[in-house]
Amino acid sequence: MRRELDLNAVSDGKLYRQSDMVKAGCNDCKGCSDCCRGMGDSIVLDPFDVYQLCSHLEQNFETLLSYALELRMADGLILPNLKMAEKEEQCPFLNIQGRCSIHAFRPGFCRMFPLGRIYEEDCFHYFLQVHECRQNPKTKVKISKWLGISRIQEYERFVLQWHTFLKKAEKIAAQFQEESAVKNVCMFILKTFYLTPYKAEADFYEQFEERLKKAEIYFF
Repeated sequence: MRRELDLNAVSDGKLYRQSDMVKAGCNDCKGCSDCCRGMGDSIVLDPFDVYQLCSHLEQNFETLLSYALELRMADGLILPNLKMAEKEEQCPFLNIQGRCSIHAFRPGFCRMFPLGRIYEEDCFHYFLQVHECRQNPKTKVKISKWLGISRIQEYERFVLQWHTFLKKAEKIAAQFQEESAVKNVCMFILKTFYLTPYKAEADFYEQFEERLKKAEIYFF
């Protein structure tokens, strides 16, 4: 979560690291799919999310845009998000049993839920959103296990790098008054981090950092 928020109003008032235990376990949802419906355009995807989807589904970004993703404005930038579908406004990857068909490589937003992130200057913490998940009773689980992401330190480094980059890019885009100039900024970000395929045989994080360096030279 990148916007300002009142932690006391939405959480248990505590901040967590990935090594901490938190009361978020929901007994495998028991078929509940409330958090997969009616989410609007809130599930914004970062480059790692899209890389995972493209790799495991063996589809490119453009194909995903044709049925599962859409481009929307988020904090002044155009970014991809999961496209809610059907009358129920449900995730396009929810199957007829009400289960996630991409659970093994689901987006980071979905992995965290009902956790969120709050960022500081050079780090971030997790917090528990106490009003979001209806499943009770909850059990305690280690956050790193809840996220289920291998190479968690590298992943968290990526998350912080991406957040920091977007905040800088937002400030640059906000300086332009011409719509075409803002669009150019957005298209550069989309092409650099999403549209250009990542090499399957190479490490994602190394490729991301190479692209990040080029983007920072271009912008800053």
